[in-house]
Amino acid sequence: MLFFSRFCYLVCIFLYSDLALGGDPFAYFKWEVSYMTTSPLGVRQQVIGINKQFPGPIVNVATNWNVVVNIQNNLDEPLLITWNGIQQRRDSWQDGVSGTNCPIPAGWNWTYKFQVKDQIGSFFYFPSINFQKAAGGYGGIIINNRDVIPVPFGTPDGDITIFISDWYSKSYKDLRNDLQNGNDLGVPDGVLINGLGPYHYNDSLVSAGIAYETISVEPGKTYRIRVHNVGISTSLNFRIQNHNLLLIETEGSYTVQQNYTNMDIHLGQSYSFLVTMDQNASSDYYVVASARFVNSTDWARVTGVAILHYSNSQGPASGPLPDPPNELDTYFSMNQARSIRWNVSAGAARPNPQGSFRYGQIPVTDVYVLLNRPAELINGKLRTTLNGISYITPATPPKLAQQYNAPGVFKLDFPNRLMNRPAKVDTSLINGTYRGFMEIIFQNNDSIVQSYHMNGYAFFVVGMDYGVWTENSRGTYNKWDGVARCTTQVFPEAWTAILVSLDNVGMWNLRSENLKSWYLGQETYVSVVNPEMSNKTELSLPDNALFCGGLSGLQKQPSARFSEAASIISVQTGGRTILVTVLITLISISY
Repeated sequence: MLFFSRFCYLVCIFLYSDLALGGDPFAYFKWEVSYMTTSPLGVRQQVIGINKQFPGPIVNVATNWNVVVNIQNNLDEPLLITWNGIQQRRDSWQDGVSGTNCPIPAGWNWTYKFQVKDQIGSFFYFPSINFQKAAGGYGGIIINNRDVIPVPFGTPDGDITIFISDWYSKSYKDLRNDLQNGNDLGVPDGVLINGLGPYHYNDSLVSAGIAYETISVEPGKTYRIRVHNVGISTSLNFRIQNHNLLLIETEGSYTVQQNYTNMDIHLGQSYSFLVTMDQNASSDYYVVASARFVNSTDWARVTGVAILHYSNSQGPASGPLPDPPNELDTYFSMNQARSIRWNVSAGAARPNPQGSFRYGQIPVTDVYVLLNRPAELINGKLRTTLNGISYITPATPPKLAQQYNAPGVFKLDFPNRLMNRPAKVDTSLINGTYRGFMEIIFQNNDSIVQSYHMNGYAFFVVGMDYGVWTENSRGTYNKWDGVARCTTQVFPEAWTAILVSLDNVGMWNLRSENLKSWYLGQETYVSVVNPEMSNKTELSLPDNALFCGGLSGLQKQPSARFSEAASIISVQTGGRTILVTVLITLISISY
């Protein structure tokens, strides 16, 4: 016991000294990922919770903090958690996708360690394999500005996170089997807001007794509301009855501040709004997330409804929901997306290259036109493709194979355009040029909206339009204040162009955020290697790395079980208050 006390004391002193000397703070989290039984749409079903929460806990940190997340996988199958929008500077080992990490086996414990370097904004995490996202397992990430960096708006009176998602009452394993058997998922059973079903606004569409979300606010106050579409396959329109949404940030970039009455939020996208409670509170107000780009009456039930409740409200919400955009106006959503611009004068963390600059003047080194088509049969199986290639996940993660020079796992031969050949299944990756400036055009030849996400980076969304992209399309690009983000939509029979600086060494997932399209093969990886092989540009393989596939023989069984608990305390030093993270490590060894 004396040894244990001295050990804890030394650990605490070490962490305090690190902060006192100006080191970046640490935030420690311990999560148990397990199944829960709940009834979000009135039907009992199994969902994935974190620490018995659905949605999971919020990770609330500040720029440059180090984040340590200890995960106990209590599911009955392997698990990976990915950090949607967190750039993992120099450290794709912590990315939590199948191309970089071996999954955490059922019953195992594993710890992610990463730094939110030079980032601010609203992001989220979720399980990245086995179609588990369809059962939950997601939660929010908030990265605040450091105190020395001014925020381009007044301090809100509160901070509210909202998760919107289409939802099926069928289990994620059954949905997964449907896809494996070539069946469509069909129309979702509803839309959840913060893991809860819709308010009973319509007797024919909503069953009585369903639990719904209530957001309590004070009159006259202004709140920052962060909204994440964590769904499976549906673009959603978000709106609050009688309230304006002042857009201020999206996925790590402060935006030019503009008011919207509603916002189309596509799969994987995150937005921050300032909303002022300026109504007379004669009743509660509807908060709505409804399906977009659908034209069937079967979709009428795919609407989520929560309640905005003023403390002085005089009665419940009633009457019709606020109107969505006109589905016949095909340019509404595209024009709305084009109107979102980067606030180039705001002081904040910036996508690399750092600082305010005119990205339109940087020479492009590589051009990729990535074309997707509707799902098609390849070798008798329904698959989705990019440039005619459907990604197949190898037993050994390509990043691990690259580290150990394991042959035959992947190829660096992803074509920069659709080739004149039959579609195929392969593990084909993009060979990125270190410090290159890449132009990627997503050409959507499908009939549904697609969203594409790139791990490890914020990219500039510079153009989008209907039709087929050509070289002349560059004349329409926004070369000054296109917003920098990590997820962009591509409308049906349309294209979207992005520019990205490949300065983050590692192997980075480029994927569809449509869970069905992703699961059936619509992804690849961008390999970015520094030819000088410096640990200043890429961190070493972590000591706790998991091994699988052809390298599973390297896996060591832990000889001790570690359990971490942490707290953050406030300490006065030199007239300033600083946060000190105290880590207590308990070691249990069998004798």
